Amino acid sequence: MPETSASIASFWNAFAASFDEEADHGLRDPHVKAAWAERLRSWMPASPADVLDLGCGTGSLSLVLAEQGHRPVGVDLAPLMVEQARRKLTAAGFDAAMMVGDASDPPARAGTAFDVILSRHLLWTLPDPQEALRRWIGLLRPGGRLVLVEGRWATAEPGEDRPYEVEPESMPWMGGVEAERLLAALRPLVETARVEPLPDPALWGRAVQDERYAVVAFA
Repeated sequence: MPETSASIASFWNAFAASFDEEADHGLRDPHVKAAWAERLRSWMPASPADVLDLGCGTGSLSLVLAEQGHRPVGVDLAPLMVEQARRKLTAAGFDAAMMVGDASDPPARAGTAFDVILSRHLLWTLPDPQEALRRWIGLLRPGGRLVLVEGRWATAEPGEDRPYEVEPESMPWMGGVEAERLLAALRPLVETARVEPLPDPALWGRAVQDERYAVVAFA
């Protein structure tokens, strides 16, 4: 594993045990889970759809998708996160593939043709997010869709504390990405794309002041 990838995996492994304590991570609050279930339902095609959940973390969104009748496959760089995801879906009675791998370049064993590719708050962790977007779109079936839940919640000025020991230029979207910048990156790659603001506190378990949104793009 490259040094940067190893640093990222180590960082998230350290949070695996406590990750679900955040309301929007674990979806343990039924109101928060219901809010995400409603949004996912609006973004997904009719079930059953094959959905690649990139940066799946502990599998909370994959679980909701499985409950809605879809066929999720999860990929995450952090083995302890994937272990949590497998445990979560198995306990709920679902036999969904949750695997360790680089979400920016998903392993072939995850599959090569999906109806939907989903990621939430992943792009900021990638050294080359635009190349990742190109790869992901290449994994979509004709008419497939890309669902990106993103935001801009921090600056990335030199000297700012960073979660990984990397140079600023190696993580161009550190701190998140503005909706317009993401749309600009997607326009040459997709047929259509739309932005849906996500300010609803029910989604996050608290009020948010920063930019939160989803982009739904069709290949």
